[in-house]
Amino acid sequence: MMWEILVQPFADFGFMRRALMGCIAISVGATPVGVFLMLRRMSLTGDAMAHAILPGAAVGYLVAGLSLGAMTIGGLIAGMAVALLAGFVTRVTALREDTSLAAFYLISLAVGVLIVSTRGSNVDLMHVLFGTVLALDDDTLILLCSITSISIFALAILFRPLVLECADPQFLRSVSGLSAMAHFTFLALVVLNLVAGFHALGTLMAVGIMILPAAVARFWSVGIGALIVIAVSAAMLSSLSGLLFSYYFSLPSGPAIILVAGLAYVLSLVFGPMGGLAGRVFPRRYLKT
Repeated sequence: MMWEILVQPFADFGFMRRALMGCIAISVGATPVGVFLMLRRMSLTGDAMAHAILPGAAVGYLVAGLSLGAMTIGGLIAGMAVALLAGFVTRVTALREDTSLAAFYLISLAVGVLIVSTRGSNVDLMHVLFGTVLALDDDTLILLCSITSISIFALAILFRPLVLECADPQFLRSVSGLSAMAHFTFLALVVLNLVAGFHALGTLMAVGIMILPAAVARFWSVGIGALIVIAVSAAMLSSLSGLLFSYYFSLPSGPAIILVAGLAYVLSLVFGPMGGLAGRVFPRRYLKT
């Protein structure tokens, strides 16, 4: 019975296996980046940059249709352009970085939706916004796995500077010249993984698999290594469960995956031992010696 429920859909259908493999690749590559976004208090920055890739992907769609390469390159260019423009405006004007980033991402989102809706169909717009995880082909899987490999390699090299920047960025700037390089490389990893998530989950859902599992992990651990392991595990389980719900109940796959991750967040918010609501309402009793 459990075999039929949990494994049979993936054993019988190739599109389910490719969807699961793509989600696992995104979970392994994007979720650790989400952990660092959370620790650096940049979660909303990830959301803004997820929307910022839309006009680039839309231009790629106009040029070459639903071309993997064109939409990937367009999304990367648009995401990096918004990040750099927001940083430039912050340095030459009185606006804070979050304000300038919000302004650029709102403009980008509006331009992207306008391009797709006026030049394509409603189906194309839904695919761009919410993804086509059940339609992943071999080329897309190769791209997702390649981005995951790049992310893991880059995070392994920059792990210590990123951890130190999360704890004390001023100290890192004072003792090392790696601060700027680590910051901009990290932003590039954010954009890269959002583009990967875009191909499977769409621009509106891509940031969910990056941030929600990281928020789940925060209620269960405080060590960075444990946070990453728990977050990746939560992302994988959410992907598996969401795909199964989508298969059995005819739900949209991308939103189903993110809703399962959201349910895990709510449960962790209530029952998590590290700052969860239950722990605050019913604090642990300690024996006095």
